[in-house]
Amino acid sequence: MKILSFDIGGTKIAFALVDEAGKLLTQPVKYSTPASKEAIESLLKKIIAQHENEIDAVAISTAGTVDICNQKITGSVGNLPEGYGKIDFQALSKKKVFVVNDANAAVWAEYKVGHAQGMDNVVLLTLGTGVGVGIIIDGHLLKGKSGAAGEVHFPVRQDNHRRCGCGNYDCLEVYMSGTALNLDAKEAYKDDNMTSHDIIAGLKENDAKALSVFERWESMVETGVRIFASIFDPDIILLGGSMAHFINYPMMEKHVNEAIVTSPIKLKEAEFENNAGIIGGALLCAESLK
Repeated sequence: MKILSFDIGGTKIAFALVDEAGKLLTQPVKYSTPASKEAIESLLKKIIAQHENEIDAVAISTAGTVDICNQKITGSVGNLPEGYGKIDFQALSKKKVFVVNDANAAVWAEYKVGHAQGMDNVVLLTLGTGVGVGIIIDGHLLKGKSGAAGEVHFPVRQDNHRRCGCGNYDCLEVYMSGTALNLDAKEAYKDDNMTSHDIIAGLKENDAKALSVFERWESMVETGVRIFASIFDPDIILLGGSMAHFINYPMMEKHVNEAIVTSPIKLKEAEFENNAGIIGGALLCAESLK
């Protein structure tokens, strides 16, 4: 079986051919995400047309809430262009098109062929512009009644300090995402030009103020891990996204396991980063064809 698998995000669209076991048959090719819905649609159609005769199906891992039937986007699409959620993915190919939320695809890749192999209860938190969440319970992907399970839009403080992208104030997402570290940097330095990149650069130079800012952000990541560990009692929690590289995993795992009342968890960085959506989307698509 051969799947043409896409990973669509706000900054890039990547794709590769993948077999039913999650093996990359070609090296991923990346494009910058076009600035309009129409341009994205045109790019997808062009790529699919080039491969349609050699594939069994198309998998699309995407930002945004995906319906329970894995056919269309039904909710927030992050920083993708206006109208993106209205794309008729099924019309892009004569073959089956399988659409899945990117965090769900990523956690499935880890469960099947990554760091969560052999574990039936898994949580993946991706620390990017927002926080993506993929959850596997007793070997089954948790989708919820409408496909939207795993959102982190619930408040962690009550003083209306930060407005989240969802419109509410003080959601966990706006304190533990990559965007949150940007905000922490601007607040700490009272400089709107400061970003997470400056904090990471300061970490490498052992700058005390940068360390303080990062540790405050890391403590909120730990809060998120504790919340998901307590609710879902997983075997392992994986952290993904570029900011996940800088987490002190042994220390955070120790702190979390000292605090939770459920049994101890393992905490690791996710194995797959750039290719997680491509691999997981293809695996889920292949299973749907069987």
